[in-house]
Amino acid sequence: MKIKKGDQVLIIKGKDRGKVGKVIKALPKESRVIIEGLNLVKKHIKPRREGEKGKIIEVPRPISVSNVKLVCPNCHKATRVGYKFEGQKKFRYCKKCQNKI
Repeated sequence: MKIKKGDQVLIIKGKDRGKVGKVIKALPKESRVIIEGLNLVKKHIKPRREGEKGKIIEVPRPISVSNVKLVCPNCHKATRVGYKFEGQKKFRYCKKCQNKI
């Protein structure tokens, strides 16, 4: 999976199309990412103790990696990601500006 925790991504499909956010969790086995403050759904919480009230909170849900694009930290454009080798080290690079990510 080419998107990792801490990356800035642009959502290209869904209700939050066009918004940019930071990846807070990557789920590579499911090919999904959780983005901070985006793709929120309302969750109903039952009261746990007597006298406490129930609540409705908004939580971020996972979104498919195919529906997001990485925003390059160098050229600040949504881009595809490639891999190159420098000696024995493998690194990601921006397909638009050819710089390391």
